[in-house]
Parts: sequence; structure tokens; C-alpha cells
Amino acid sequence: MPLIRVWDVRISLHPFFVIIMMTSLLTGHFIELITLFAIVFIHECGHAAAAALLGCRVRSIQMLPFGGVAVIEDGGKLTAYREIVIALAGPLQNVLMVGVVVLLRQFQLGDPVFLEYIINANMLIALFNLLPVLPLDGGKIVQAIVSLWAPYYTTLMWTYRISILCSAGVILTAVSQWLSGDYGVPLNLLLIGFFLLYSNVTDYRNVPYRFIRFLMNREAVFVRHAATGSLAQPIISFPAKPLDAILRLLKRERYHMVYVMNKQGRIMAVLPEQRVIGTYFQQNTD
Repeated sequence: MPLIRVWDVRISLHPFFVIIMMTSLLTGHFIELITLFAIVFIHECGHAAAAALLGCRVRSIQMLPFGGVAVIEDGGKLTAYREIVIALAGPLQNVLMVGVVVLLRQFQLGDPVFLEYIINANMLIALFNLLPVLPLDGGKIVQAIVSLWAPYYTTLMWTYRISILCSAGVILTAVSQWLSGDYGVPLNLLLIGFFLLYSNVTDYRNVPYRFIRFLMNREAVFVRHAATGSLAQPIISFPAKPLDAILRLLKRERYHMVYVMNKQGRIMAVLPEQRVIGTYFQQNTD
């Protein structure tokens, strides 16, 4: 549900998040929850601010039941390096908040118990978000690093597959703790596992659409590499090879030239990647 729009950035609350906040009024944990809300919101503002400073458009900040997400528009400007910086900007806000609270505690300003709660909450949120599982910040950092050397399509497929397995592992851990009888129902861990699993399964299904957006933004890669004069990376292909199989070899931060060779190993044609991408879209729209 929409909440407010600031500098053309839409800030919204998930309906379930609103229900949790209303429930907290009845259970007497409203102050703790609103504090967590503020911490997560500042965390997401860190992502949004870094994205804006790097020239990327921030569409919205969404507050979800188990955290938040800054929705950033790619437009060809979101390189792997920029994505790493944007992902790190969130946990950095948690570190800064801890530093501020430590100073307050040093000068004996504020309630010590509440200040300790803020420190622990920030550390928990920062460490949790740095786990190498999508869609968390750590998962995005790992995905961006892998995309520096692996083909982008392969990067998307395998990082989401591994994240799905890790999410299922969180659920199995929660269930095993419950069945062992040593713990009560680890509801928080179980809900986080299901949330991560749902997010990763949804994103995995959307990989073809994300890959299409990647292809549509490849012109920006050509402009960057033309400006720096860097060498194109070759892709060796054969006339019968499907275009989509060729395009799945493209790397995120490299510009490619496609060398079409015959069975005798002779080069029949040298094609820039834009021509292959243009032919691919033309075939799929005819």
C-alpha cells in the first residue's frame, strides 16, 4: 500500500507489515518494532542514496514483513561494480548508526538498555543482510562478483539455484530444531526461510525477462568500452548455433565480437554483438 512519495521515490508498506505493526500495539512491543522499522528504513535509504549518487533511478522503497527493498531501475548504468557499492551502502548505514549510538552511550545520553537494543538490532540486520543468499545484500554482492568472469545468463541461473537451496536449508534447519524437541517452534527462522524461498523461486522464474532487459541495455556497454578503447572479447560460434545460445555467452562487463567459423576452422564472418542481439529480437518479433 502506498505511503508517501519523496523526490519522485515511492515509499510503500506491505499490507502484512501493517498488520504486524497493529498487532504490536496489542502485545506491547510497538516501540521495539517501530525502532526496527526505522533501522531497516535507514538501511534501505542507504541503498537508494548510493544508487542516486551513481546515476541510477530509484523507483521505490518497499517495506516488507521481514525487511525492505529499494527498487532500482537499471537503464544500462547499473554495472557490477556499482551494484556492489549500492549493496554495501545498506550495511554501512547500520555500522554508522552503531557508531552514533556508541558515542551516545559513551557520553551517557539516553536509556542504556534501549541503546543496547539499537546496537544489537543494527548488528543483526547488517550481518543477516550480508549472508551470501539472494535477495539479501550479500547475495547481490556475490552475484555481481561472479558476473565479472562468468556469462551473465549462467550467473543468474546458478546464483538463484544456489539461493533456492540455501533458502530450503533454512526451512529444514527450523523444522529439524522443532522436531528435535530441544527448541520450541522457531517461527522467525521458519518465516524467513519461506520468505527467502518464495523470493528466489519467483526471481528464478523471471530470469528470462531479466536477461531480455540485460540484452536491451547492452548499448551502454558498447559506449563504455568505446570510450575507454578496451579490446572486445571474442565469442567463437558456428553457423548452425542458435542465436540465444550465443547471447547466453555474453559477459556483463565485457563487449563481444562474434566470430562465425565453418567446419574447417575458417572465419566466415565477424559480427558485433549488437548485430546478433538485433537479429535475435527481429526473429522473435516477426
